Amino acid sequence: MIEKILPDLYRIEVPLPQNPLQAINSYVIKDEGRTLIIDTGMNRPECSSVLSSGLRELEVDLKKTDFFITHLHADHLGLVSTLATETSTVYFNQPDAEVINLSTNWDKNSDFAIIHGFPEEENRRAIENHPGRKYSSRTQVGFNILKEGDMISIGDYSFTCIATPGHTKGHLCLYEPDKKILVSGDHILIDITPNISLWSDDDNPLDEYLQSLDKVYDLDIELVLPGHRSLFQDCKGRIEELKHHHKARADEVLAILSQGAQNAYRVASQMTWDIDYKSWEQFPPQQKWFAFGEAVSHLKYLIEKGEIEKQRQGQQIAFSLKD
Repeated sequence: MIEKILPDLYRIEVPLPQNPLQAINSYVIKDEGRTLIIDTGMNRPECSSVLSSGLRELEVDLKKTDFFITHLHADHLGLVSTLATETSTVYFNQPDAEVINLSTNWDKNSDFAIIHGFPEEENRRAIENHPGRKYSSRTQVGFNILKEGDMISIGDYSFTCIATPGHTKGHLCLYEPDKKILVSGDHILIDITPNISLWSDDDNPLDEYLQSLDKVYDLDIELVLPGHRSLFQDCKGRIEELKHHHKARADEVLAILSQGAQNAYRVASQMTWDIDYKSWEQFPPQQKWFAFGEAVSHLKYLIEKGEIEKQRQGQQIAFSLKD
């Protein structure tokens, strides 16, 4: 499905089969000389077929097309190596590029999960079935690295890059001040909350995410173009809802820990999740993986706030309220 949003600015809704996200929004901006595509969908035939059909309908010449990828996840990056030509520029961010090029990343995440209580067999199956592993780009992509404040101009649109770490370390949004448009990627979504996961003791992604929300809050925005679901207008209102959501999440974690010290996997199993399964035991391993990552990010946030602490329990790490 192709939707014309503004002059020369289109949205192609690319399906994500058997995925709770349902679809990804790929944005196409056309100019007489070049085209810019923002995010691409997963590297799988169902995505490629729909996106390629939409690009043909819009008469996009891939030899005259550049790409901007908001962040590293496969539903945004997966098809870019298939679509990009020798004459394409692929704009990306440095922190996420470093993760993509780190071949040991999945092993590190696995070790981190196990030490925080994730059962080894479930952990193995979660990684094997992870969409980011199955549907990512299969070949190395040469990136043109952008950072905070850099500009991309295409036709009548001049976008400024805004670094919004949280959902990923290097997530970038695009802001068009004259048109008052924010291309938000997965930083701000209208009816689902972006997953904020922790996979390293060195990071505090939830704190980064909340700071990134504050950073965007005061921008003059009339239309948000998100990575998933519907476009929307009330950016400030949605930011306030997201901040309230994470405050409620943190309070829920504190209530769980009031029962005694527990590892992150056990904490995640008791949290409230908006998913169509009656119990934690019924969650597919990859859904447990996403929930677990979000639970750990809230635990780390509360540690840094001085509200909880962690300690060793045998070979694992447990968390408890501070005395």
